[in-house]
Amino acid sequence: MSRQSSALAAASIDTGRADPALNDADSSGGFTISDLARDFGVTLRTLRFYESRGLIAPARSGMTRIYSSRDRARLALILKGKQLGFTLVEIRAMLANEDKKGADTGAASVGGLQLSREQVLEQLDLLRAQRSEIDDAIAELEASAARFAKS
Repeated sequence: MSRQSSALAAASIDTGRADPALNDADSSGGFTISDLARDFGVTLRTLRFYESRGLIAPARSGMTRIYSSRDRARLALILKGKQLGFTLVEIRAMLANEDKKGADTGAASVGGLQLSREQVLEQLDLLRAQRSEIDDAIAELEASAARFAKS
């Protein structure tokens, strides 16, 4: 399991959980960029990039970014969307739908993301095609490695 996957599995988008680190951050006014980077296993550059794309919007205290529980939850959804293979444009649309809360009654929650049946099926097809391409590449490289072993 990758660091990011581990962080996603451990990260809760339910901000009411009894996590001492979470409560400490909330009582002190939020999370720093370093807190989120460490907690989710991403770089500071990644967080700044998501901010520049309007996916998260931390408050500012001078030059310091202060992330709210909402920003933390949105980051968890962004990373889940990336893990599922969605583009940032697609994730932005999902977050916009999430902000509308329940506008799409034909959606199912997948890792906290509200996805339509069509989105799920389309993404499954895409990921299966990618897996097939990866399997072909692995087989080709394994055959090349076997030839090296014979030499």
